[in-house]
Amino acid sequence: MIINTTNIRVFEREYLKAMKEDSAAIFAGAGLSRASGFVNWKELLRELASDINLEVDKEDDLVSLAQYYYNSQGENRSSISDKIVEEFSKDAKQNENLEILTMLPIEKYWTTNYDSLIEDTLKSYANKKPDVKRTEKDLARTLPKRDAIVYKMHGDITLPHEAVIIKDDYETYNENRQLFTTSLQGDLVSKTFLFIGFSFEDPNLIFILSRIRILLGKDNNRKHYCFIKVLNRDDYESDGDYIYDKTKQELRIEDLKRYGIYAVLINDYSEITESLKRIQFKHKLNNIMISGSAEVYGAFEKDSAEEFMFSLSNKLVKRDYKIVTGYGLGVGTYIVSGALEEIYSNKFGRIELYLTTRPFPFIHKGEVDRKLIGRNYRNTIIDECGVVIFIFGNKRHEDSGEIIIADGVLQEFEIAKKKGKVIIPVGSTGFAAELIWNEVNVNLVNYDYLKDSMNLLKSEIKSEKVIIEISKIVSRMKGV
Repeated sequence: MIINTTNIRVFEREYLKAMKEDSAAIFAGAGLSRASGFVNWKELLRELASDINLEVDKEDDLVSLAQYYYNSQGENRSSISDKIVEEFSKDAKQNENLEILTMLPIEKYWTTNYDSLIEDTLKSYANKKPDVKRTEKDLARTLPKRDAIVYKMHGDITLPHEAVIIKDDYETYNENRQLFTTSLQGDLVSKTFLFIGFSFEDPNLIFILSRIRILLGKDNNRKHYCFIKVLNRDDYESDGDYIYDKTKQELRIEDLKRYGIYAVLINDYSEITESLKRIQFKHKLNNIMISGSAEVYGAFEKDSAEEFMFSLSNKLVKRDYKIVTGYGLGVGTYIVSGALEEIYSNKFGRIELYLTTRPFPFIHKGEVDRKLIGRNYRNTIIDECGVVIFIFGNKRHEDSGEIIIADGVLQEFEIAKKKGKVIIPVGSTGFAAELIWNEVNVNLVNYDYLKDSMNLLKSEIKSEKVIIEISKIVSRMKGV
């Protein structure tokens, strides 16, 4: 059987494109929460199944199993609610996949999970403000200055008595939570979803996907993606069981295409983390920090230096890169001016998409505090970027008035190096940038992406040629 799947690199490219277009979304299932120590559906229902003399491992229809238990309790939900609270009130472990996802420019997070992992990670790790939709009433309200929306379409641990878990809940879902259905339909049409930690056995989701397919027709579905782990023969006692399950998995993969969902096959769950890391790295390549300061411009005439810096940021923005600057003395003004000129002329004035300024705070504290605050500040700035360009890098000594190398620029180089950023030293501008170029040149094995660019970066002072070379470097790193 030939199954139609998506190569993992193709998925990464398409999902990056969706993020750039502000149309990427996440649908999280129980598998995403398991890494934090929470149970899946089978484990949630294991004890309850035993109470009615059933074995959860023998059951495929877990919704019916939950309904059987509910019936046995005289249609009383208290035991099920208590179980939800018990299992999802535990302390969560670190979840690297979720940390990466919450740091990406994704606004919509849908989940059938009851836990608060997504919203907690958005707040504590990504420093974002989530607008959590637990009930239909929440859908009618908008949290001011929100950074993300988390749709808890099956309820929340704080409202266990309203959780969607038994067959009654699924059968009446469109009556009790119709606005969730409508909202999800809209997002499935307009967003590119990554389904992660999801088994596609949820009858409610399949019902919604089916309605989308009917409304749009089979040829108009938006393309979505999911990770599916290929079955391993070593996990089976017999060839017959392995072949049966493998055939079933291939049929399911083909069936998902009816809903526009394409499988990204993996052999190990660690490949998901590696893929998300590549997406995060390549996304950050669009954010370019220009590090530098200048009291003097060395081999450059002042006018030539100003034109160089203005054109550098201007033409990078023209190529759709976002500029980040610490507003270094003698550099920041021209970097910002060049970026703004292009933003207001051709980017509809959308400053937030193409320029971030992070001027260093004026610090009155002692020398030790000043250095610590400065390092922390630089760490924060550099962390949001994928590329750091170094130009000039000199300052006037506070006491002697002598022109010296800017130690802050060298510190930014060390931080960028430690964080694995793409480092581009324009050695032709001299000073700290030249020192950085020299160190990179000596250790070029660690900067393979620069091997064909070093000579130009050392000697070229024409901004257009330098900018073209920088674009080539970033494109190589993106794999385009």
